[in-house]
Amino acid sequence: QVQLVESGGGSVRAGGSLILSCATSGNTYARNCVAWFRQAPGGEREGVASIYRAGGTTVYIDSARGRFSIFQNKEKNSVYLQMDSLKPEDTGMYYCAAGGGCTRYTVDYSYWGRGTHVNVSS
Repeated sequence: QVQLVESGGGSVRAGGSLILSCATSGNTYARNCVAWFRQAPGGEREGVASIYRAGGTTVYIDSARGRFSIFQNKEKNSVYLQMDSLKPEDTGMYYCAAGGGCTRYTVDYSYWGRGTHVNVSS
């Protein structure tokens, strides 16, 4: 079993920054990859960024590249998403997910947190 707990969401103005945290615990292999997904109101859940815990390789969707940064603190078993230059279209529920490999597909992640909400106003 893997447990994931997100924190750090909130409301900011466009251009602002937020850092999301995902505290992880449980089966090490099952959380080999940790990713952040987001779901806008009425939209589908999409992968934003992912990181391989072992080697630190990261992947971003185009809209996040250059503005978001995913990183980890292995001692704290936590993964973070630093979000800068936020835009209203970044608004949504952000979920932390863990799986054996990093993909952008929700079906490839067996474990999910409950989410933290991000609201970006114009």
